[in-house]
Amino acid sequence: MTKRVAVLGAGPSGTAMLRAFQSAQAKGAEIPEVVCYEKQSDWGGLWNYTWRTGVDEFGEPVHGSMYRYLWSNGPKEGLEFADYTFEEHFGKPIASYPPREVLADYIKGRMEKAGVRQWCKFNHAVRWVEYDPETEKFTVTVKDLKADKVFDDVFDHVVCATGHFSYPNVPYFEGLESFNGRVLHAHDFRDAVEFKDKDILIIGTSYSAEDIGSQCWKYGCKSVTVSHRTAPMGYKWPENWEEVPLLQKVEPNSRTVVFKDGTTKKVDAIILCTGYKHHFPFLPDDLRLKTANRLASADLYKGVVWVHNPKMFYLGMQDQWYTFNMFDAQAWWVRDAILGRIEIPPDKAVLLKDVEDRVAAEDALEDDYACIAYQGAYTGELIAETDYPSFDIEGANEAFYKWKKHKKENIMAFRDNGYKSVMTGTMAPKHHTPWVDCLDDSMADYLRDG
Repeated sequence: MTKRVAVLGAGPSGTAMLRAFQSAQAKGAEIPEVVCYEKQSDWGGLWNYTWRTGVDEFGEPVHGSMYRYLWSNGPKEGLEFADYTFEEHFGKPIASYPPREVLADYIKGRMEKAGVRQWCKFNHAVRWVEYDPETEKFTVTVKDLKADKVFDDVFDHVVCATGHFSYPNVPYFEGLESFNGRVLHAHDFRDAVEFKDKDILIIGTSYSAEDIGSQCWKYGCKSVTVSHRTAPMGYKWPENWEEVPLLQKVEPNSRTVVFKDGTTKKVDAIILCTGYKHHFPFLPDDLRLKTANRLASADLYKGVVWVHNPKMFYLGMQDQWYTFNMFDAQAWWVRDAILGRIEIPPDKAVLLKDVEDRVAAEDALEDDYACIAYQGAYTGELIAETDYPSFDIEGANEAFYKWKKHKKENIMAFRDNGYKSVMTGTMAPKHHTPWVDCLDDSMADYLRDG
């Protein structure tokens, strides 16, 4: 096969693409030449922790939004690889909510087993992608950051797997420029200990708002105030935690903030947990995805094929309940499309109708439980069309349903629960220390017995 495929990014989605091709090759299939460009020095994407914020040592925007002490905020039983279980990797069952270092090790372990590191060009940042309709080829312009050199390479297909949790959405509030405290976006949050004994204000009600607030509370901040635009999160928060209407302004040259209901508070830091943008500065308009953060992404047939040029693919662009195994399902499907095992309809109207139907189906969903089932069904739909190992989607959904209920019961203790692996049937053991008391998030401490 003379085809060449460029994979942009070596996080969970990009590495899923590499594993998909390696899996086909291991079964005797002829595969294209695969080149994966990753601007970080290792694979793992957001699961790589760096102390850096802003720009990295090469002047590139820092990709990572990872912070110290992060533990999975959803059960591992909902994201486990079907072809590489946690038990296989760690040699024993582990608790259901691993810290960052444990999950990063798990992701990397599967790729090391696959033996595809030679397909990756690390410290390589993609600068531009262009498609030539005459040659039906993509020219990818890349900068080798270490060598400080820019070069072009030509490919038959491009798979964009750069994620969408790296470019922060940063709203403006009147008076922020003269606030006498710390202002940062969640993207630049690194260590909850920085806010010990501080009164913090969090803007937003997303997972990052919930978790960063919880981390700061756990590591000793004085109080947490969460400002919401539409509705409070509504969990049973600790006594020093309150939810208030949206921030309106900061009083000039002060630490006093004013909320929509007219109430005020003095705070030491404002953390903007206001989400991220789908941002692809290396793509021209005719290749660039523009979508809201939703389960049915705009302009993607089957959630992965760029309808305006079906030789271009995107992985992991949806809002997510499912993660790693959904990325796998997408990668296996894209692989089979590239290998000619799956036919992409040549009629653009058919592709657009698929997107329209998925959007309409999402719009009809009534609650989070329906959203989980919707994405589970989507993952199962893709798996059914490939040889990715099938697994109990309903069982994975059930783990998510229980997780939702456990959060409602006790937001600061939901990580103390365990669930059954849909891959091995093993019930996760309890972690040796309740989450609120466990200040050591290292892999060594997490994996120790008792």
